[in-house]
Amino acid sequence: MKTVAFIFSENKGRCLENLVFTHLKRDDFDVYYHAGKKECDFVIKEQLEITQAIQVSSTVSNPTTKKREIDGLLDAMKMYHLKKGLILTLEDEEIVEIDDKKIIIKPVWKWLLE
Repeated sequence: MKTVAFIFSENKGRCLENLVFTHLKRDDFDVYYHAGKKECDFVIKEQLEITQAIQVSSTVSNPTTKKREIDGLLDAMKMYHLKKGLILTLEDEEIVEIDDKKIIIKPVWKWLLE
């Protein structure tokens, strides 16, 4: 039973990433993947500069998952000198401040409506 639940959860995350990617491309953003010390799902380039870093996870309710997503986002934010980052989820919503960085965790549906 755990295997089925794990696969289903993994597919939800992958579908959510595809939804975010499609929306970013539809809005004509240049979308890249960040692989530094940690990984970040999407970095957005406008003209010659990276302006946004976005992580996508179905949930960050598990502390291990939340730490991994935040660490990847912070790595990208530091590399590209960003003060704000975004984690898109199915339901979670929160603002996390670490040093001088602000991480906004929000449901993807709210982000899509902005």
